[in-house]
Amino acid sequence: MAAGAGAPKRINLALQGGGAHGAFTWGVLDRLLEDGGIGIAGVSGCSAGALNAVALKAGLASGGPDKAREMLDALWQQVAATGDLRMTDWLTAVLPAMRGALQFIEAALPVSPLDLSASVFSPYGYGAAYRNPLREVVDAIDFGAACRKAGPETFISATNVRSGKIRVFTGDEITTDAVLASACLPTVFQAVEIDDPATGRREAYWDGGYSGNPALFPLFSPALPDDIVVVNINPLIREELPKTTAEIQNRVNEISFNASLLAQVRSVAFVKRLIAEGAVGRGHMKDVNLHMIADDALMNELSASSKMLPTPALVARLKEAGRMAAEEFLRAHRQDLNRKSTIDLAAALN
Repeated sequence: MAAGAGAPKRINLALQGGGAHGAFTWGVLDRLLEDGGIGIAGVSGCSAGALNAVALKAGLASGGPDKAREMLDALWQQVAATGDLRMTDWLTAVLPAMRGALQFIEAALPVSPLDLSASVFSPYGYGAAYRNPLREVVDAIDFGAACRKAGPETFISATNVRSGKIRVFTGDEITTDAVLASACLPTVFQAVEIDDPATGRREAYWDGGYSGNPALFPLFSPALPDDIVVVNINPLIREELPKTTAEIQNRVNEISFNASLLAQVRSVAFVKRLIAEGAVGRGHMKDVNLHMIADDALMNELSASSKMLPTPALVARLKEAGRMAAEEFLRAHRQDLNRKSTIDLAAALN
């Protein structure tokens, strides 16, 4: 065991969405799986976090940590090969030079042509030619393994377009469509329609980040450990004022997506205070230990459009940054796992 003697520290993982920046989470997972002293009991993910969660579960269920690392590697190699996530298959086929040209333009100009077009044109405007560029990537995941009872309990969230409420997919409900729904940015992708036995109708879904980025409450189950490690890829703090249209829209999305997470953190803090004050007896409500792995400095440095441009160089850089962040977290807080929170809840909420 790489971590040394003693039983593994059992944790749950909460994996945020953030497009191509989800490669940072890949790096975090790669380091945790390599460690040998960490046991993953539950995982909740949305958007890019959903892709990571399902690949992680499939690997752990079918072959253990080494297989999970292999499956995550394969996933992100495929994502990196897709190029621009905003471009449909027919565009890249008709204009093969467009991908490189647009990347050059976006590097040179403060305004992204494709981000600008997304604010004007609907993804439904492509008609029959539309195809989600992530479908082939997600289809390659071993859902037979991802839906097994073995391995960590896995939860994938999406937002019901009609009601605005969160839907959490688990077990056999986790399919290609469920993952695509969880990662469905409505200005880029058409809503994903899935039958909902709770409503008895076919419902349309958008990105899970709007209602829970990621959803923490499924991890409050008494059967799961008390510790939740949030892998955060949407910076909570941006010191510089966004000025370009892309920067403004990006920050609006970050604030919106982080709001759902902060609301859940606020609930955890409230329950912990009730337990500490004796207003609620221990064992009646779960006393969650919260932790976070992040690299806000890097995420502040990256451009807004990079979330939709998973180039091999960017993906490799983010993976390495994720591994380093996980290494630092383990160095600083391994002994705190299964003992206490390492997030300053007061500072995070004020």
